[in-house]
Amino acid sequence: MSFPRNQESRKPSRDWIPRIKCGANLIVKGFRTPHSAFRNYIKVLFILWMMPLMACGYQMVGKETHVPPGLNSVAVPTFKNRTYEPGIEVPFTQAFLNEFILDRRVNVVSRAQADSLLEGIIMDFRVFSVSYDRSGRVVEYQTSVALDLTLKDRTGKVLWEEKNFSETQWFRASADILTNESNKAAAIQKIGRLVAERLRNRFFQNF
Repeated sequence: MSFPRNQESRKPSRDWIPRIKCGANLIVKGFRTPHSAFRNYIKVLFILWMMPLMACGYQMVGKETHVPPGLNSVAVPTFKNRTYEPGIEVPFTQAFLNEFILDRRVNVVSRAQADSLLEGIIMDFRVFSVSYDRSGRVVEYQTSVALDLTLKDRTGKVLWEEKNFSETQWFRASADILTNESNKAAAIQKIGRLVAERLRNRFFQNF
């Protein structure tokens, strides 16, 4: 679904005016000074001249967005977990909250205040061994997660959705159960961050 883009708004900057005046004064002084000093004045003038050009003579007011008009806020309720991995929805929900909060193109608010609702469902979670040592013990595991995401407006209309999006990570095996679980949890958290970042980018690009 496509929406018109809100283009960057710009307004002219007058910061170059005092720089031009300053540069003119330097040229006048340059003709009254020795040749080596005059060259220094020219260098300074060149720098002053380039500064407004590098800034394109504009001050940026906001940034280009890919958000449909009227969609200014989003609520991200706790994702649903349809796997047998307990608590996996927590790091994924937190990862998406962090991504949208840091991005700041839409405000993250409560469900009652939001213009839209981002719902996530963890559809699949798998862990299996991928490498072994000479004695046959597991050295490394691979874990993968698949999820569905849907963005709806206040009326329940679907604005955007992503189905069966998956990500994979590896973690070191350990003979100690607690260490092994800790490594797995770290891999799940990393998957959550990667998925949130990738889908956040895709979310805005699709608009």
